[in-house]
Amino acid sequence: MESISLDEVIKSVASQVKAFHKDDTTGHDWWHVWRVWNLARHIAQRESADMLQVELAALLHDMDDHKMAHSDGENLPNARKVLLDSNVEHSLVDSVLAIIKQVSFKGAGVDTTPTSLEACVVQDADRLDAIGAIGIARAFAYGGSKQRELYNPNEEPNMHGTFAEYKNSKGNTLNHFYEKLFLLKDRLNTPAARELAISRHSYMQEFVEQFLGEWNLEDKP
Repeated sequence: MESISLDEVIKSVASQVKAFHKDDTTGHDWWHVWRVWNLARHIAQRESADMLQVELAALLHDMDDHKMAHSDGENLPNARKVLLDSNVEHSLVDSVLAIIKQVSFKGAGVDTTPTSLEACVVQDADRLDAIGAIGIARAFAYGGSKQRELYNPNEEPNMHGTFAEYKNSKGNTLNHFYEKLFLLKDRLNTPAARELAISRHSYMQEFVEQFLGEWNLEDKP
């Protein structure tokens, strides 16, 4: 770093990220980033990962996400600019961007196994925020923002085999539980994340069971 403390770097990055996400209503807002940041710090501490790389990647992980920024997930101009504007050394910039590229889920049939401990941590933190009560709320917020149906019993889940297929999917929100959310618990990388996922996964299962019961009038007296 050039005459700037690590705390000042984190503060600078967090401030820019907060401003970037301030108008989001898709479930990828500042509070999502804040939760992922906190989860990532918790997991990094448990797993002895490099905390600075983890914090920076967690804060920046959605700035170039294909769902909001129409990015290909490889060129990350928004995240790169924030890092450089915060006086982060070029070697660290490259390391953080490499982590971010490995965070996103890209389809049920696509292997997204991270190649570093730090990428494992940030990917796990992001996936934990996609499940449980908050994950349910975020799924329907995103679906509504994209004019997707809550559910359509005539539409089968699509276990996307490529990122392009997943990225272009227009399926209903309940199918998203089968296409992604129910898969995440068993695809987490770290013991700390897997421990946190157990109750969140169970809560989603109960929700979908209740949803389908109400839809089919199976809970009538």
